[in-house]
Amino acid sequence: MRVTCQLFGDTVAGVPPAPQSRIRDLIGERPLSARSVLASALLGADRGRLTVAELVAVAALFGISAGAARTCLWRMVSHGELTANGGSYTLAGRLAERRQRVDAASRADDAATRWNGTWELAVVSLERRPAADRTELRRAAVALHLAELRDGVWIRPDNLDPQRLPPSRAVLDRQCIHFHDAATDIGAATVRSLFCLDAWARDAGTLIAAMNAELDAGAGGRDDSAASFTYGFALSIAVVRHLQLDPLLPGEFVGDDWPGHTLRSTYRRFDDAFKRRMASAFRRG
Repeated sequence: MRVTCQLFGDTVAGVPPAPQSRIRDLIGERPLSARSVLASALLGADRGRLTVAELVAVAALFGISAGAARTCLWRMVSHGELTANGGSYTLAGRLAERRQRVDAASRADDAATRWNGTWELAVVSLERRPAADRTELRRAAVALHLAELRDGVWIRPDNLDPQRLPPSRAVLDRQCIHFHDAATDIGAATVRSLFCLDAWARDAGTLIAAMNAELDAGAGGRDDSAASFTYGFALSIAVVRHLQLDPLLPGEFVGDDWPGHTLRSTYRRFDDAFKRRMASAFRRG
């Protein structure tokens, strides 16, 4: 059996805030690029569309010049990530697909259905595949919340919509044979290891603590420096990335204290507060 965990972990939900070094591990320390800022702004926009003026204003909050922002937008259009129309930019291609995954992750509390004890399996049916196809399949399977039992065999409890995320589903359709309502004798301990539940929960606790700390700091007023906006933005990106990795397992495997719902509800409060803060900065600017 192949079990690979790709998460971090040092804290649990409900414990005191994690050390800053732990939070830095989760959000990363690389500077935010113009592309990261602009793509994330569009991913968080109501309809995945913003005007040039709005995007340039967002970039300015992070110390990115108008010229650099406009050049980056042009490059994103040429790479098929955005479309331009009437002075506005809209997500396209893989960024549009990512928006679907982000939206699904934020609504995940309503995604899972009652579990009848059966499993979903996707088994690779092709004998030889190029490396690019293998990578594409792995990304699609992870987006669909499947775990790799062994090479070429992906599995999860059959409690999610089988038609979820059509672009990712199409990748599996091209490379795999699907099984639904399957029976297995996989035990709870194996599921916990296979889906890296302890690591996911610990990282969720770290991110919840970090967001609560930011919300508490904001209640007392704070500076609007580029560094402050950058930290909040990077934290938001880390939370969204982590939400997409929630395996959305039935309660039989995660229990009542699973921090998924708390992470989503805290993120909604954090995201609303951060957007209000940016809007206030726009008005003052």
